[in-house]
Amino acid sequence: MKSRVGVGIIGFGNIGWGTAKVLLDNAAEIAQKVGSKVELLKIADLDITTPRPVTVPPNILTTDVTEVLNNPEIDIVVELIGGVNPAKKFILQAMANGKHVVTANKELIAKHGTEIFEAAAKNGVDFYFEGSVCGGIPIIAALKTSLAANNVQEIMGIVNGTTNYILTKMANEGSDFGEVLAEAQKAGYAEADPTSDIEGYDAKYKLAILASIVFTGSVNVDDVYAEGITKLARADMENARELGCVIKLLGIAKRNGDKVQIRVHPTLIPMTHPLATVNDVFNAVFVRGDCVGDVMFYGRGAGSLPTGSAVTGDIMDIARNINCGSVGRVPQLNFGPCAVQSMDEVVTKYYMRMRVNDQPGVLAKIGGVFGEHQVSVASVIQKDQVADQAEIVMVMHKVAEANFRRAIEQIAKLPVVSEVCTWIRVEE
Repeated sequence: MKSRVGVGIIGFGNIGWGTAKVLLDNAAEIAQKVGSKVELLKIADLDITTPRPVTVPPNILTTDVTEVLNNPEIDIVVELIGGVNPAKKFILQAMANGKHVVTANKELIAKHGTEIFEAAAKNGVDFYFEGSVCGGIPIIAALKTSLAANNVQEIMGIVNGTTNYILTKMANEGSDFGEVLAEAQKAGYAEADPTSDIEGYDAKYKLAILASIVFTGSVNVDDVYAEGITKLARADMENARELGCVIKLLGIAKRNGDKVQIRVHPTLIPMTHPLATVNDVFNAVFVRGDCVGDVMFYGRGAGSLPTGSAVTGDIMDIARNINCGSVGRVPQLNFGPCAVQSMDEVVTKYYMRMRVNDQPGVLAKIGGVFGEHQVSVASVIQKDQVADQAEIVMVMHKVAEANFRRAIEQIAKLPVVSEVCTWIRVEE
């Protein structure tokens, strides 16, 4: 049992200062629960002069990252700078120096996780990353421990708070996408460049990590289908409500025989689904296991202190491992690659909205194309009429995506169709 476990942080941004605050403010409780003092010894950042919402001893701040990486008193290095480079280099150097590592870097794990897990095993150190997915929600720990005995069949989650905030405002206030995005940026919920959020990349990284854990295989992030929310309109929100549904940007991972389907996209889900009531910047992950059944994890998916809480929890776990001589007790994720199903093979229901000429025979022409591609129409609703144009909404029975896409491409070329406005997948 060590009297003190030393911690060094690289990166003093929002998550960095949040983690520092948790470690300093709750030091007594942390020590009691770990059995040793867990002491923050160094914080490295290029900017150590800008005030943060936490007061730290001036002597622990440095602009020299080697004071963290090469410090013999530091047992655990916490990487919180984000991105791939130089974060990857710092993590690998820390491991080579025999230091355990904690990170909240979703992009790095999704893209280079296998290499980092191998380095951790080679150097006999722990690598924890709870804060990389859903902020303060303990989803990774639950999947690796409490739910580990389950054969998980499905994960479905709202894992990006920015897009959930935008979709909630569009649905509740009847606002347009651009209007709500500007409001989210002003409120600090969206970045000045929101591409990673609104195009689904952030959710894609997170889903790749979760899928790797539940399906016990490395997921190539390039195999994860991602589609954002930029094409959604106020009309789609209103139509979804009429159909008894809401639209959410979901990350979905399901077993399908010897393959898994892993996809991120806007989805219609019924209002009775547990995820339907998750609003604003909150996140939630719905898990279906063969033993436990359905469970859902809900909470704040981002933020300095929620993510700092998750990062500190990892620090405490590693500190316990150090004290008990049980480093490496949880195997790293080196189980071989996952076979990911092509989106063309995914079978689901679809919603679509289009503008057509308001004249006899239009639906027959559209239905004929669907019939050619084995697409069955479940329902048709005619909406607004403007001059000689009508808007129609259709919901399809389950069909392979390749069939549906081919049908849509052909329908869009029909002279009687002005525009295929939107089509969205439906989960029941």
